Amino acid sequence: MKNLKFIAIATFALGTLVSCKNDAKETTEKTTISADAELATTNLTIDGMTCEIGCAKLIEGKLQGLNGVKEAKVDFETKTASITYDVSQQDITSLTATVEKAGGGELYKVVENK
Repeated sequence: MKNLKFIAIATFALGTLVSCKNDAKETTEKTTISADAELATTNLTIDGMTCEIGCAKLIEGKLQGLNGVKEAKVDFETKTASITYDVSQQDITSLTATVEKAGGGELYKVVENK
């Protein structure tokens, strides 16, 4: 009986750790943002984040790696991402798609855009 409890706890812990793993960083060349670029800032509310180190940092890294993104900050506590981007290179649809594809496409969902 003790072994069964141990196996159940270990399985749960392993599942939690796997869901918050860091994906390998993709190496892509990022374009620079010109000084006269039209910048916009949006705030996305994200459901599905379970940890700060894995989930929030993973999403933040994916957003920061996009062409035309000047700054991206993901706050685990408030479940929000604040993104400043060049409107000629990115839009809300592409930013939302990037968030929702992070972590395999099934973990995160953008529920609100401000």
